[in-house]
Amino acid sequence: MESYTIIGGTPLTGTVSISGSKNAALALMAGALLIEGEVILHNTPQIEDVFTMLALLEGLGVRAHWEGAHTLYLDTRDIRHAEPNPQLVNRMRASFYIFGPLLARLGYAKMPHPGGCQIGSRPVNFHLNGLRALGASITENGSHTYTAQTLGLTGARIYLDMPSAGATQQLMTAAVYASGVTTIENAAMEPEVVNLANFLNAAGARIEGAGASTLYIQGVSALKRTVEYTVIPDRLEAGTFALAAAITRGEVALQRVIPEHLHALLAKLREAGVQVRETEDTITVRATERPKPLDIRTMPYPGFPTDLQQPMCALLTLADGASKVLETIYENRTQHVPELQKMGADIAAEGRTILIRGVERLKGARVRATDLRGGAALVLAGLAAHGETTIEEIVHIDRGYEQLEGKLQALGAQIKRAAPYTYAAAHAGEEVPQTP
Repeated sequence: MESYTIIGGTPLTGTVSISGSKNAALALMAGALLIEGEVILHNTPQIEDVFTMLALLEGLGVRAHWEGAHTLYLDTRDIRHAEPNPQLVNRMRASFYIFGPLLARLGYAKMPHPGGCQIGSRPVNFHLNGLRALGASITENGSHTYTAQTLGLTGARIYLDMPSAGATQQLMTAAVYASGVTTIENAAMEPEVVNLANFLNAAGARIEGAGASTLYIQGVSALKRTVEYTVIPDRLEAGTFALAAAITRGEVALQRVIPEHLHALLAKLREAGVQVRETEDTITVRATERPKPLDIRTMPYPGFPTDLQQPMCALLTLADGASKVLETIYENRTQHVPELQKMGADIAAEGRTILIRGVERLKGARVRATDLRGGAALVLAGLAAHGETTIEEIVHIDRGYEQLEGKLQALGAQIKRAAPYTYAAAHAGEEVPQTP
């Protein structure tokens, strides 16, 4: 198992280019199943979750290839299977996004329950209830495998009990081929949802209201045969690097970003005393002293993102005072807390509430990444700590960050991987399971 070794204490300085969004790319790749032709996705990040989704699609009959580092071609004309491989589905939560598109296009789909980071209960009932409202017949067997069939989906009025981005994207894609109008109320407003809606509209779908709490989808009978689209920048990677600049008391310019996607984080950084400058596609973050303490409450977009809660906790361990963080989305997104304690942080979790009393310094330690964003939090803590930090099980981090150590090294960080990472090396000898 690979690990990071970090010698902390060096302020990060320079410029970093932000990659395409992991969450947006995965949604677009799933949505591509609706198109019987060629899909060209620019700015696609080469990360583990994208490789997993690609393997899933290839198992269904999609032919794919890369041109350059970040342009992905998907030939979706010959979808032969509607039963994705369970081992691949178990690797990540976003694998479930293909359920609706497969059902809408083929009239049948069989999906295992998805895997992913163990950060709390992540049921798929919003997805299933919405698909049933569209007319799908769905059964579940004892091994949590869902089989869906339909002779044709029909538009419906759907209310989501919470604005789930995954469920919103799932139902929006399925509704593209449903007859009549589908209304999704209390829909997620995340930029990734808007990106998917714009992609589908570019393909000929008729979706209105993306970015607001109510979506309207007028069903169509067919989409274009060729679609070319660009993945939006990764706001969560950008947020991670903004926090890295703040925690190391450095100055970093984040290029190729959309500042409005980070409004909640940037507001909190300013409240903490961090200097933030914004232009059209660049954010510059500069810090010279300990941050002020904060109260943070995670919320669906446009509120403070749950995916940046753990990295923000790393910054607040060094704040000049006491902070409180309330996690409202996932009940178990506190696994970074005991790892930060090993580094000298005065931090404790009480249910969904994390209490932090800032200390003057963290110390290097051997810690373990238990999930993607928790792993990122440990990297930030290691960058600021005195001495050497070793982070084990960084496979979680590789799921969502493209060339993380390389980008940090370019900013002056002393970080190295225990073994040079390549996708081929990481999967040497592995046969990607094929769908029967």
